Amino acid sequence: MMTTIPDYIQTQDENVRPLLQEVYACIRAAIPEAEERISWSMPTFWKGRNLIHFAAASKHIGLYPGPDAIVAFAERLKGYKTSKGTIQIPVDRPLPLGLIADLARWSYEHNRK
Repeated sequence: MMTTIPDYIQTQDENVRPLLQEVYACIRAAIPEAEERISWSMPTFWKGRNLIHFAAASKHIGLYPGPDAIVAFAERLKGYKTSKGTIQIPVDRPLPLGLIADLARWSYEHNRK
């Protein structure tokens, strides 16, 4: 059973593990005050409530900062497939670590309790 984010990463395909590790380290550095959890079977950063999740999919990494973040970052997300609360980051392109860090910080500031 997965109980930590590193456990989750280890259960994923070996090709995507380094990318997940980078996303994890990026978010961890951006919001070190947040607690780490597995919620909805995904790596989650939490502070009184879920702030941001990420997860592996077949051709992308899903980032889940919530619908308000998608609206707030609409201009910077134009090159990515998004839906309500979700961003798809293709695994065959460089990770937008600056954007991920900014989304994490924004989520922390706007959603913590």
